Amino acid sequence: MSPLLVTRTLPEDATEAALRADVLHGLTRTPRTLPPKWFYDAHGSELFEKITELPEYYPTRAEREILRVRAGEIAGATGARTVVELGSGSSEKTRHLLDALSGLHTYVPVDVSESALTRAGQALVAERPDLDVHALIADFTGGLTLPDTPGPRLVVFLGGTIGNLLPAERAAFLSSVRSLLAPGDALLLGTDLVKDPSVLVAAYDDAAGVTAAFNKNVLSVVNRELGADFDLDAFEHVALWDAGNEWIEMRLRSRTAQTVKIPALGLAVDFADGEELRTEISAKFRKERVREDLGAAGLELTHWWTDEEGRFALSLSVAR
Repeated sequence: MSPLLVTRTLPEDATEAALRADVLHGLTRTPRTLPPKWFYDAHGSELFEKITELPEYYPTRAEREILRVRAGEIAGATGARTVVELGSGSSEKTRHLLDALSGLHTYVPVDVSESALTRAGQALVAERPDLDVHALIADFTGGLTLPDTPGPRLVVFLGGTIGNLLPAERAAFLSSVRSLLAPGDALLLGTDLVKDPSVLVAAYDDAAGVTAAFNKNVLSVVNRELGADFDLDAFEHVALWDAGNEWIEMRLRSRTAQTVKIPALGLAVDFADGEELRTEISAKFRKERVREDLGAAGLELTHWWTDEEGRFALSLSVAR
């Protein structure tokens, strides 16, 4: 059995420094924002797992369906010997693909969470003693250096997470992925698709209120890590469809005029009654837009798969 290799490319204090910088920047601008990556402490990750099981939240089920049905086609089209998964988390959905790749040599999960990487990596090493697993503790949005592994490589970015990036950020991210690829390498990308706004809004504003709790969890993170005094009950969850940009926005709306103190930053933030703090965008895509975004980064769309209801897509593109 090959041992699990874990490489840290993030400094030990990188998470705290990034949180400080994001909170300071986001809460002193207009409109106020916080990045969605701060949802995901241990409690936030548990809440998100509950969201994926809700009847309103279709993306996880739809993407899993595509992977289950199309894994063999993806394997045949890529012949990958190395799979690099960005934001790998539990690596649960990816197992369909790993099982289908008969010549797979190395799996490289990339995540900021050391605990998630270790749990998933140890499970894979136990299940597949023939597979080399080299986990990277890294922020994939900040540029990556990959270990020396055999090609062809397949970079995998699932969950529709690319929709959380603003257009300029998305372009920069895809260009950075392209820089990791050699001729014959490929990118497998998950994208949620444009559909009836009522379906989209319901997916981000479920009847049970789980997404509302998930949204407010970002305030709990700032309270715990930076000593802030956000009152979660003083904010309400909002999910809106922006038809012009074709994305969902999640926001937290102040229920009253209030001042929030953040001692670690020496900061006091005044919220007006009804003022909104944006915590996430989740862009939805059309095939031609995906093709254009990939093409601008030097990637050629070669395959396009959707679930039976056409709600979600996996695209395969190759380095030009």
